[in-house]
Amino acid sequence: MVNEAPAIELDHVSIAYGQELVVEDVSLEVGRGEFAGILGPNGAGKTTAIRVMLDIFRPDCGEIRVFGGAMDDLTKKRVGYLPEERGLYRDLKLETVLVYLATLKGLSQAEARRRLAGWLQRLDLWEHRHKRVQDLSRGMQQKAQLVATLVHEPDLIVVDEPFAGLDPINVRLVISILEEQRRAGRTIIMSTHQMHQVEALCNRIVLINRGRSVLYGEVARIKREYCGNSVLVEGTGDFASLPGVLEATPPQPDDLRNGVAWHLALAPGMTPQALLRELAIREGYTIERFEVAQPSLDDVFIAVVQGAGT
Repeated sequence: MVNEAPAIELDHVSIAYGQELVVEDVSLEVGRGEFAGILGPNGAGKTTAIRVMLDIFRPDCGEIRVFGGAMDDLTKKRVGYLPEERGLYRDLKLETVLVYLATLKGLSQAEARRRLAGWLQRLDLWEHRHKRVQDLSRGMQQKAQLVATLVHEPDLIVVDEPFAGLDPINVRLVISILEEQRRAGRTIIMSTHQMHQVEALCNRIVLINRGRSVLYGEVARIKREYCGNSVLVEGTGDFASLPGVLEATPPQPDDLRNGVAWHLALAPGMTPQALLRELAIREGYTIERFEVAQPSLDDVFIAVVQGAGT
């Protein structure tokens, strides 16, 4: 059996705006059927990297392959893209816009209307289909863009901040839809600031900082590598001011397991053992519990980005 080419490959890709290098020597690979997350602080180059992947921007150097080849018109019809900015025609009726966008992806008008009926009903947009896009709420527009992204049943789904403007009920709905798409074997690439959603959904991540890929790999492996970069401490004292602590999160009452413990993210070079020794010699601290925490992607993000001096 011949192995299929990855869904997306970036090979030493760079792009500059004028004199500013926005994406610098980024390489990554996302296999078919994977759910990958693109992370990074504001202005890191995440959205630019996505636009380069999709042939919206052309790189100054490097190579991009989608399903093993260059992005052409046929490949573009296999891709669904939800941009961070609103991308719908605001003066037109919602159904008219969605039918038009679906035809650009190869569907007939009749097939587009048939498929859209189910999506609009599921996302509570059916009663609003004859309204102009500009008259819809921000959350409704976001859900409408998701419909436009998925209606042609793409093999590759790219979503940039898919939960923007959504209330908790609709966030949960969008998550269930993305999970359905993954179970159907589709490849999903997601950029979002909501780390807990990345942790719950993605099996692979790339962290971009200052235009460069600074962390890349499977989520489980990365978390194992960063085990020891955060601790749980139960006691009294000013834990936020300790040397080698990048971020101190106070006890969270809604956390049933660790609600009475401080969560401390450690700087590179600071070990839990060294921190415990520091606490033993400092006045004003009482320690009732001290343990190495299972790192979250928040911890990893903080360790990599703040540890690099950003």
